[in-house]
Amino acid sequence: MLAAAVGAVPGGAARPGQQEMTAAIADAVRSRTHLLVQAGTGTGKSLAYLAPALTVDGPVVVSTATLALQSQLVEHDLPRIADAAEPILRRRPTFAVLKGRHHYLCLARLEASDEEEPADLFDTSGGGGNGGGGGGIQWLGAAGRLGKQVQRLRDWAMETETGDRDELDPGVDDTVWRQVSMPARECVGASRCPYGDECFAEASRARAREADVVVTNHSLLAVDMLAGRQIVPPHKLLIVDEAHELVDRVSSAAQAELTPDAVDRAARRARPLLPPDTAEALTEAGDALAVGLAETPAGRLTTGLPQPLQEACTLLEAATRAALDKIGDVKADDPDPVRKQQSKAVLDELSTTAQRLLDEAEHDVAWVEKPEGPAAGRRALVVAPLSVAGTLATHLYAERTVVATSATLTLGGRFDTVARSLGLETVGPAPAADPARPGIPGRAGAAASEAKATLPVQVTAEDLSWRSLDVGSPFDYPKQGILYVAAHLPRPTVSGLPAQAGEELLSLIGTLGGRTLGLFSSRRAAQQAAELVRARTGLTVLVQGEQALPLLVRQFRQDRASCLFGVMSLWQGVDVPGDACQLVVIDRLPFPRPDEPLAAARAAAVDATGGSGFAAVSVPIAAVRLAQGAGRLIRANGDRGVVAVLDSRLETARGYGAFLRRSLPPFWYTTRPEVVQGALRRLAAS
Repeated sequence: MLAAAVGAVPGGAARPGQQEMTAAIADAVRSRTHLLVQAGTGTGKSLAYLAPALTVDGPVVVSTATLALQSQLVEHDLPRIADAAEPILRRRPTFAVLKGRHHYLCLARLEASDEEEPADLFDTSGGGGNGGGGGGIQWLGAAGRLGKQVQRLRDWAMETETGDRDELDPGVDDTVWRQVSMPARECVGASRCPYGDECFAEASRARAREADVVVTNHSLLAVDMLAGRQIVPPHKLLIVDEAHELVDRVSSAAQAELTPDAVDRAARRARPLLPPDTAEALTEAGDALAVGLAETPAGRLTTGLPQPLQEACTLLEAATRAALDKIGDVKADDPDPVRKQQSKAVLDELSTTAQRLLDEAEHDVAWVEKPEGPAAGRRALVVAPLSVAGTLATHLYAERTVVATSATLTLGGRFDTVARSLGLETVGPAPAADPARPGIPGRAGAAASEAKATLPVQVTAEDLSWRSLDVGSPFDYPKQGILYVAAHLPRPTVSGLPAQAGEELLSLIGTLGGRTLGLFSSRRAAQQAAELVRARTGLTVLVQGEQALPLLVRQFRQDRASCLFGVMSLWQGVDVPGDACQLVVIDRLPFPRPDEPLAAARAAAVDATGGSGFAAVSVPIAAVRLAQGAGRLIRANGDRGVVAVLDSRLETARGYGAFLRRSLPPFWYTTRPEVVQGALRRLAAS
């Protein structure tokens, strides 16, 4: 199957890593053994896992973290392998995309929109929260920009076959889309909805149930796990691509928050269904929450809820419970079952979250969020699980084989850290493993505080059998790239871009003449670097946030005398093969900030057991981020360039410096400025 798919391209041939991965997946399916596969950039891993997937008896689910990969699978890889498989299987395999319900137009919301209050259209809190959407749109009229978007949605509703927002071109503002889509928690279900037979979301699920391959995303996969596996169709094989993102997506799905805006929206929506005193109690609870958040500094709540927030949550839990009792059950003969279900769903989520915060469970972390920048003014009380490894162990692997793959699954050259985070606990003593011979079985074990790990091939923990495999990359990293660490620079101690690091940056960029992707630890550092390069060179400097990211990347790709500077989303989201990007500069090691609540809480939990929270939590996070950032350099066989790290700790730090270097592609390594300057001069002249 793989040979037929790659052979369909002129000159195409299966790569050794691709073939090894395909064989390992086929074996994992036969033996019902879970598999972790690290497949470096250029392996062609999507075809490597799709080929054996089409031989599985029953549907296969592929989950991705990014829309870019989802689009690649649906628009390119799946059609290609379906064409190749048709003569072999004597039928054409089918595939479908499954997205969350809010991605689809809801005809009931569209029809009822003119009857609802208009306040949500002026909601600048970023939407979401526990209040969901809800608010009028019809009243805006066709003259305004939003009114025109609404009318275009109504016209589109008459012609679209899928109702999928991604097919709406041009798109509409998030504010408008929230008015015509239905979060899953607010849906009354097809049997109770007057538009149930025409529901776009239900139609997408029906298509998914009939498909051989279902492509979904980590967020929906996480919701499906937490909801008891009721959304994604039953299947025997789950392929998790971009698996290094899964834990964060599951954590986000298990996270909840309370905001004054959400409580206010819930009160307004439920008011027609409630006695005045019950509705007023909701409003008072929202006011108490606003006061409590104003009085509490941003950050993790390490000693429980402060008194004002505890009182606010108590009031809110009582008010929402009373409101739910007054509203009662949704019945078939209700005059407006959709609105009633929406109100109940929002109130129930507020009630559950308030009670969860009041419980102050040891396995939860709570914090107050007061964002800066565009979201300034929004305040939230947030709660999230300390770890989701147990959730994954219980819900991810049951009754299916799971293949998790990514270009960054090994940290320090080993799989254990990622395996533990995915719920695959290692057990028993760890024998010495030969990294050059990953096929030799081994047993792995480590304390939660251990940053280093072993290289297991088969481990059993709580009846979970799993194997690991690193198929490498087709790229010749030692010949294609240099890893340069500016070991002569002082250890960074202040925020922003230190002066000496700025001079080093100027020297590197000036020698090459642009073609530089700058990955910075903060917006302040990125802005300082941009101002410095603009003031001291004639190069074009593009900065994330100044324009839409796709436009910036396109300009960077087209202008060789340009630099693109940005922060964390650039570390994974940029793919610029060729000579447009020949220098990747990383200003400092990307450890989590001390004010990142979850990372800080997880580190503190390890410290409390006598381990090292820094080694167990901060170092693995930095390793994944660093590997993703360095991976921006070599994207094709002909690429050449330098990854320059302006943080001397990568060379000088005992223990974790070497661990982080082992987590990177095997570039040729140097700390000598004259060596890297010579290489950059040769690149500039080529």
